[in-house]
Amino acid sequence: MGTPLGDFIRAKRDSIQPESLGLPDRGRRRSPGLRRIDLAARAGISVEYLTRIEQGRDRNPSIAVVHALADALSLDAAERDHLRHLTKITGGECSALGRGPQPPGRDVRPSVLETLRLLEPGLALVTNRLGDVLARTDAFEAVLADTGLFDTDRPNLTRYVFTDPRARALFPDWDDIADERVFGLWHGPAVENFAWFTAELAAVAGPDFTRRVNRHAVPRDQVLRLDHPTGCRLRLHRETLELASDGQQLVVHLAADAETAEAVDRLRRRAHGGLSAVS
Repeated sequence: MGTPLGDFIRAKRDSIQPESLGLPDRGRRRSPGLRRIDLAARAGISVEYLTRIEQGRDRNPSIAVVHALADALSLDAAERDHLRHLTKITGGECSALGRGPQPPGRDVRPSVLETLRLLEPGLALVTNRLGDVLARTDAFEAVLADTGLFDTDRPNLTRYVFTDPRARALFPDWDDIADERVFGLWHGPAVENFAWFTAELAAVAGPDFTRRVNRHAVPRDQVLRLDHPTGCRLRLHRETLELASDGQQLVVHLAADAETAEAVDRLRRRAHGGLSAVS
């Protein structure tokens, strides 16, 4: 049985072309990407040890080995952070997967709710890594009202992206958004929450979701593009504040250009200056 750490290392190894690292082309290979023997040599470890890590038979590599693998795979800063996170949950929290269903809490601290009120009429929401929309400004709800996201009592961004056909029309970069939503699942609020949500969503989301779970595609910073149902194209920057003690995030959306600012202003006139919270 594999582990999150092993799956990520194998996925990165498979995505690397040997020539990009100055290695010779060894001809036809049974699988794409970098050979284990080449990665092991670059990291200064044995092929046998690398195999054990990838297959989940070694769950506790040393910090030195983790750093060596990061260097050998030429990981960037975001990928290195993810590698360290996966090392932690693989070595210390895998047992949590056997605890049974564990939905995360949905309470938002009063001070966070007050922060949202102060952000009105901005586009802001509080969410967790599973995608639950726990609270939002009226302006955010007004702008997204026609998209179908708030058609349920407990809106969830990840479920919406994978199960609502309107999401594919809303997000012209749907594949990137789908990768981003799945990547976020690995980072909270806890391993048992991840296991519960993944099992629940996999049954209805299909292969577009399940094939991404172990791919660990680290998202890149990019402008969020929305093809709004009213016909306008929105381009938004996202600023995210991690509420680490709560396992939540405060996300603020800012217009990336004048056209978006004008369109958002028209759409959010439907807001009434209050706060809508889901609990």
